[in-house]
Amino acid sequence: MSVLIAGGAGYIGSTVASACLDAGVTPVIVDNLVSGRREFTEGRVFYEGDIADGALVDRIFSEHPDIRAVVHCAALIVVPESVTDPIGYYEANVAKSLAFVGHLHRNSCDRLIFSSSASIYRAEDGSAVTEDTPLALQSPYARTKAVCEEMFADIAASGKMRVLSLRYFNPVGSDPLLRTGLQMKRPSHALGKLIQAHQEGTPFPVTGVNYPTRDGTGIRDYVHVWDLATAHIAAIDGFDSILTESMPSTAINLGTGSGTTVRELCTAFNNVVSTPLETVDTDPRPGDVAGGYTASNRATTLLGWTPKLSLEESIRSALDWIPVRDTLLKD
Repeated sequence: MSVLIAGGAGYIGSTVASACLDAGVTPVIVDNLVSGRREFTEGRVFYEGDIADGALVDRIFSEHPDIRAVVHCAALIVVPESVTDPIGYYEANVAKSLAFVGHLHRNSCDRLIFSSSASIYRAEDGSAVTEDTPLALQSPYARTKAVCEEMFADIAASGKMRVLSLRYFNPVGSDPLLRTGLQMKRPSHALGKLIQAHQEGTPFPVTGVNYPTRDGTGIRDYVHVWDLATAHIAAIDGFDSILTESMPSTAINLGTGSGTTVRELCTAFNNVVSTPLETVDTDPRPGDVAGGYTASNRATTLLGWTPKLSLEESIRSALDWIPVRDTLLKD
């Protein structure tokens, strides 16, 4: 059995591909390498090209008739960039996704697992969200994800496709076997900034200490990228029992279910490194919010999935990945 992974040369997609290999499933990757890395496709079935290219998609299905499902990770994902280039983001994330689904339907593929995002929730007050929490779209990037979910739901309701949208919270860490990880040398998320401060020997600024959270600092839901990948395997295995004629589409939050505050993240980091990192309390940055996390059990109920790896394991794998990344990726 094969699974087509659109965007399979990126951070999430390549890790899903590794999980497929470990589960005895052949990943077939299509990626235009705008942000994905060719190095992450080594030894894997790989087609370089665009998901909107109908002739390419037709060729992939012709050459791999055993493709059972599609994991759609292909997207532009940088929030500030989406603000300055909304046309490019709607073209890449929405228009091309619509074309892609048309190509899948033409090739009689009706199982689609869509990489969505928890950025579609507001999550400003440190509270938990579920899949039924009202959406509050705060960037063009978030809107492209929400538009795609609604578009796919409409298509599913017509009987042409079944779609499972997986709403990721904050992926961290790397493939435990260090086959793939984050492409960027300087990730902009909190763990990336912690690692940078530790490498440079400077205190880590805790931006905001008066939020309505358990210790006053911002809260996020960090989930190990390998746990995310195994959730996709569960989705592939259970797809036909989850999505039926009466429920052809649904969304599932993927997170830890508890969230981690900035202070807790710093403590977990210091539990992993040999030289403790110092922190300094500072004022919130403009636009910062308390954050949030998922409190849903839908992933457990529908997928039979719960995250297995700890925050410390996420941090350790992120640190272990750095020298591998610097060797594997030349820029």
